[in-house]
Amino acid sequence: MVDGGQASGAQGSAQGVSVGGRYVVGERAKELPEHADTMLADVYLRDCPDSSARLFRVYKPVPAHFHRSCDEYLYVVSGRGLFWMGDASQAAECSPGQLICFARDVVHSIPEIIEEPLVFMAIDAPRRAPDDVHFVDSEAGSAGTFMARNV
Repeated sequence: MVDGGQASGAQGSAQGVSVGGRYVVGERAKELPEHADTMLADVYLRDCPDSSARLFRVYKPVPAHFHRSCDEYLYVVSGRGLFWMGDASQAAECSPGQLICFARDVVHSIPEIIEEPLVFMAIDAPRRAPDDVHFVDSEAGSAGTFMARNV
């Protein structure tokens, strides 16, 4: 049974680690705030050392940045935007149903939000520390301007 976006299904623990869960992605996405002062806000679906799954909403264009600790898989849940990885000249529209994959240290950006709410489901492997965000132009942002919980 899946209940309003809460984890359910194969639950249990082995030394305090959940062995699974089911999530109603659309319901969990409703937990994201309507507005934010930062570029992103997120909600974790699963948070383990070897991987994490979370939903995040983009509120402002996200300058070129990278993550040192993980590979990232982004599934577009709603909205549309421009997204590029590796080279800004490769910017292309992302829209619901698309999966974007890239390795750690790959520079990427969301320079434009076309349709809101722009929401992604992210799977990071291994888990990305919240402050593992490195802007190409250090004046373009910081972990605190990237996401509110990093302040």
